[in-house]
Amino acid sequence: MIAIACGGAGALLLGLALAGTGHVEASRRPKYGGTLRVEIAARVNSLDPSVAPANPQEAAAKDEIESLLYDHRNAEGTFGTAAGPTAGGTSGAAAAGAFRIAEWEPGAHLTLAANEDYSGGRPFVDSIDIEMGRSVKDRLLDLELGKTDFIEIPPEQTRYASGQGIRVSTSQPDELVAVVFVAGRPAAEDARLREALSRAIDRTAMVNFILQKEGEPAGGLLPQWSSGTAFLFSTAADQTGAKELTGQIGGSPRIVLGYDASDSLEESLAERIAVDAREAGIHVAPEALPNDRVPSNCDARLVRLRMPSPHPGAALASFLKALAPAIDVNGPNGAPETEPLAGASAEHRYDVERGIVNSYRVVPLVWLPEVYGLSARARDWKAPAAGEGWPLADVWLEQEPQ
Repeated sequence: MIAIACGGAGALLLGLALAGTGHVEASRRPKYGGTLRVEIAARVNSLDPSVAPANPQEAAAKDEIESLLYDHRNAEGTFGTAAGPTAGGTSGAAAAGAFRIAEWEPGAHLTLAANEDYSGGRPFVDSIDIEMGRSVKDRLLDLELGKTDFIEIPPEQTRYASGQGIRVSTSQPDELVAVVFVAGRPAAEDARLREALSRAIDRTAMVNFILQKEGEPAGGLLPQWSSGTAFLFSTAADQTGAKELTGQIGGSPRIVLGYDASDSLEESLAERIAVDAREAGIHVAPEALPNDRVPSNCDARLVRLRMPSPHPGAALASFLKALAPAIDVNGPNGAPETEPLAGASAEHRYDVERGIVNSYRVVPLVWLPEVYGLSARARDWKAPAAGEGWPLADVWLEQEPQ
């Protein structure tokens, strides 16, 4: 109990203030109980960490679910308990995270129950019910009708969702979309062609029209909010420079650009790249790919890289590891990269990043945020930082008035 000594008019004003706000404070006090209803697009077919996801969409969803089942992320990005990595990891006892698996129908439905013994404290909700394979249209409609509490929203649908009165939460831009050239292909080995394509692309138009202004043009491998140096990389289109380089090549340069067949955003970006490239005299042929395997006829591929950490060194190191097959992992001056990027100076990180961007083997396009839709009854939600999973253990549900 807290005693407050106050006399005269001060006591009267304090009493009136407390009386006037008591009901509001009580209604906002976190409550335990209820089921948080979640809808996602992906179909997760296995929760075994040793089983590789079928596609990037499943990989991202599996990562979010594992963040709820395990108590921490290991240094290499996998999940485990405080005692170390967990193999298999589908039982509540083994996972020791905020939630445990209660019901599991692979690829369709998952129910997680609160772990009463979680070291970080019991979650507020009793359970999380996750419906998989839901289209964006169905997810938005269910949220509008009050049939769900938490959904993923594609960045390009953010403006529409807001216009429908949906409560929207947006993270910092933390996912890079880039063109990566396939090493060994004749078109990919022509430095002038790679540079011409990069100069021809109108990144601002991609953000304004395809993403509906929900995102940022990307000139480097790290966003401005993380590295502080992104402004040093140009994102402006240069059709004149692109045409000059194309003229030096001669003939009719052609690039086969692969993209994820199940990703409508990648398809739109690939088509936009083809339009911009045509103006510079480059024929870009978009090709839908059914899986992560890049066919032998592809010269380049659209990729999406999500930052595993808000720290620029850790994020850049992760990107370099993912891009290693396509880029020269040596330093910008040809010397082997020996200094750990996680602890490197800002100048050194910039030199490494500049060396990769100037090779044009990786052509950054846009930065995407993570966008979520929330029901009115979901409280204390905070958009996760880069590398963090959904903080659903901290969300509580407003009870319906009796």
